[in-house]
Amino acid sequence: MNKRQRVKKDKEFQQVFKTGKSIANRQFVVYSLRKEGQIEFRIGLSVSKKVGNAVTRNRIKRYIRQSFLEMKEEVQDNMDYVIIARHQAAKLDFHETKKSLQHVLRIAKVLKREKK
Repeated sequence: MNKRQRVKKDKEFQQVFKTGKSIANRQFVVYSLRKEGQIEFRIGLSVSKKVGNAVTRNRIKRYIRQSFLEMKEEVQDNMDYVIIARHQAAKLDFHETKKSLQHVLRIAKVLKREKK
């Protein structure tokens, strides 16, 4: 994921938190905010120190980024997403992480189409 695909500034995070909608499952909370005129989606990640040590937190962030990279055709382009990892996310491998993210994004109705 390149820099223009990331939500980095606190102001941008707060805007998504305040005006976006949130959906959650056991592993992740996803906030989504529609941004008109935006060409590609952006993601912001938040993994608390309560989730695990630095190695665990960085592994979770890598898994989330790779999942979004593989789902880029399915995810709506004109959106900002903020993903908050919950404690249970530390126990997941990559495939479980991707499946859990697909589940929560499907509930949020932000996927373009269902995969067959």
